[in-house]
Amino acid sequence: MSNAKAAAVIGLGVGAMLITQAGDPLDSVGSWYPIWSEMGLRGAPARAFFCFSVGVLFFAIGWLYRLLFSPLELLRSLEDVGYVEEDGRTKAQAANDARRRRKIGELPPVYPNGWYRVLDSHMLQRGEVKNVSILGEQVAVFRGHDGKAYVVDAYCPHLGANLAVGGRVFGNCIECPFHGWKFQGDNGVCVKIPYAEKVPDFASVRSWPTCEVNKQILVWFHCDGEEPQWIVPEQPEITNDEWVYRGRTEHFINAHIQEIPENAADIAHLSHLHTPGMLSGADLRYTNSKMWEFVQHDWKVEWKPESEPNKHCSQMFVKHALRVFGCHWPLLDVSVVARQVGPGIVFLLFDQTFLGRGVIMHCVTPVEPLLQCVTHTIFYQSNIPPVVPKFILKVECIQFERDVMIWNNKKYVSKPLLVKEDSAIQKHRRWFSQFYSENSPRLQYQRDKLDF
Repeated sequence: MSNAKAAAVIGLGVGAMLITQAGDPLDSVGSWYPIWSEMGLRGAPARAFFCFSVGVLFFAIGWLYRLLFSPLELLRSLEDVGYVEEDGRTKAQAANDARRRRKIGELPPVYPNGWYRVLDSHMLQRGEVKNVSILGEQVAVFRGHDGKAYVVDAYCPHLGANLAVGGRVFGNCIECPFHGWKFQGDNGVCVKIPYAEKVPDFASVRSWPTCEVNKQILVWFHCDGEEPQWIVPEQPEITNDEWVYRGRTEHFINAHIQEIPENAADIAHLSHLHTPGMLSGADLRYTNSKMWEFVQHDWKVEWKPESEPNKHCSQMFVKHALRVFGCHWPLLDVSVVARQVGPGIVFLLFDQTFLGRGVIMHCVTPVEPLLQCVTHTIFYQSNIPPVVPKFILKVECIQFERDVMIWNNKKYVSKPLLVKEDSAIQKHRRWFSQFYSENSPRLQYQRDKLDF
């Protein structure tokens, strides 16, 4: 239950107690009671009015607390954003129709090699296990009693029970809920079968290479099973709690993973798609409404790959300006350095004199070949009022959802028709190709059948 709802319930409960008790408790409210008496509110009606007032007051306090202090968490389902429901169809029907009818195009491999976010650290407590869909697989994510997070394939090799559904954590092992087989988190080896004299040497589940950095749990994927080829850089301000968690957004996007980071090199789309102010919303049918033209964004962007030993990284430099009624507000100018690390992680670093410093971690994790889970998690200076980073995250969410509406409905074009001003797009595609190997899984489709 949210803080605001809880406060309202408490307020109504207090009022209800006052209604049911003997006497007239409103005698204690001082100078307001004569006013209520003149309004004809006496006895039970006055107590009922008092109950309602207390409930509203507590609700307002809870809402204000949530606005000012609680993290902002906007979690969207697949059908919530990016689809147009018409002719009486629901959002879910519109999403399903669009996914079924859309042409896919000639796709690159669907799962690039790299590190991917599984969960935020605070989502997994010691001794807890969760079922997660990632890269077309079901995995069990659990935190051992040593405090370390482990990721193993979810299905028990014995008879296929899901270790994450009813499984329990013992030490640094996970127990199968079906027959009690226990598997170590670090290597997946079965260490105990309750009813067997001996555990077969080959009894094991796949254990995924895992790291926990920047208060996120990440797994390494490589189609050939190779060990991690780079590490995810630590943001020291997060580790030492100089920057604190202020919220996150979550979206599910019906597109190939490469479409999403490619936006960094598509400089032209910023001035066309993202110039309209945040007040005009995310629905592309209305973003260019004349009503909201008094607020506009200006963008100057440059993208470039990094060289060895960080060839798996690239950087986008963004200078953002805000214009209100045509006037530039330099106080709100923001410079952002967006550093992408591998195919699935981007650090959006903010540094602004008035608004302070912080980072949005933009993470793209494939759930299925054409379904991506994208999260934006913001950490910001602890001495900056929480409403500031929450506002930044909300604006980022609105702008991002404009892209979602494009991605959910577009076709991937392997040989795009480009002009010279689009040259960075081809550079980005060449840079991104390093994350594919000869054996990287591809999506093969025949007519109306998809075979993964």
